[in-house]
Amino acid sequence: MTWHAHLQLDYALEAGRCVLRHRHSGPLRILQSLYPEGDAICHNVLLHPPGGLVGGDTLDINATVGPGAHGLLTTPGATRFYRSAGELALQRTELTLMEGARLEWLPLEALCYDACQAENRLTMRLAPDAALLGWDVTALGLPGADLPFARGRFQQHLEVPGLWLERGRIDAADERLLNSPLGLAGHRCLASVFFIAGSALPRTTRQDALDAARAVIEAHSLAGTAGATSPNGQVVIVRTLAPLVEPAMDLVRRVRTAWRGLFWGLPAANPRIWAM
Repeated sequence: MTWHAHLQLDYALEAGRCVLRHRHSGPLRILQSLYPEGDAICHNVLLHPPGGLVGGDTLDINATVGPGAHGLLTTPGATRFYRSAGELALQRTELTLMEGARLEWLPLEALCYDACQAENRLTMRLAPDAALLGWDVTALGLPGADLPFARGRFQQHLEVPGLWLERGRIDAADERLLNSPLGLAGHRCLASVFFIAGSALPRTTRQDALDAARAVIEAHSLAGTAGATSPNGQVVIVRTLAPLVEPAMDLVRRVRTAWRGLFWGLPAANPRIWAM
C-alpha cells in the first residue's frame, strides 16, 4: 500500500504572537506549538507516523509564513527512504515566506536505505526582507550497521526559483562519484546549511557570515571537508562531507547557532525534541 499525504502549515503574527494553523490529509501531522523563546517564535515538529517512505509514496509539505511571523520546523527523527521495487518515493516541500517573515527549516537527516528509489525536493520562495535559515543533511546507507548504499538512486533538489539551484543525482553504481577524490571520496553523509534572504544582503554582512562560519569550520573535526561560500548577494552556504551523520549534524548546528546570532541577534535555542 502506498501513501499520498499532504500537510499545509500557515504561520501568522497575531497581536505579537506567532500562531500556526494547519490541515492535513494522509499520514502527516504537526505536534503542539511550543514557545520556549516567548510568543514571537513558534516551534513545531513534523511527524510522519509510518516512519518512512517506500516506492510509490509521496509526501507534500507546504508551509507559508505570514508577514512578520517567525516559525521553526524540525522532525523527531530521520526521514527514511526504504527499499523500492522500482517506483519513486518522493518528498516534496515548498516553503513560502511573506514580507519580513522568518523561518528555520531544521529537519533531521534524510536516510537512503539500500535499493531505494527516492527524490527529496525543497523549493523556497521569499518576499523582500524575508529570511530563511535551514539545512539539508543526507546519509547514504547505514555504514555503522554494515548496511551500505549498494544499489538504488537518490535525487536531491534545492531551489529558490530564479536565484539558486542545487540538484544532484546519486546512483549507488557510480563508483567515481561515491569514492573518487573529486566526488564524495568515500564519505556517506553530505550536508548543507544555508541562510537565504529575500533582499540583497550588504557585502559586509555576507563577509561577516562567511567569517563566522569559517571560524566554526576551522575548529571542527570536519575542517578538511567543509567550506563556506556566497554564490550571490542573497545566499550564504556551508557544505560538508562526513563519514557519518553525527559530525555533519554537529557542524550544521554550530553554524546555525553562529548565524542565528549574527543575522537575527538571537541566542541558540534548540527544539526540545532534540534533547529526547
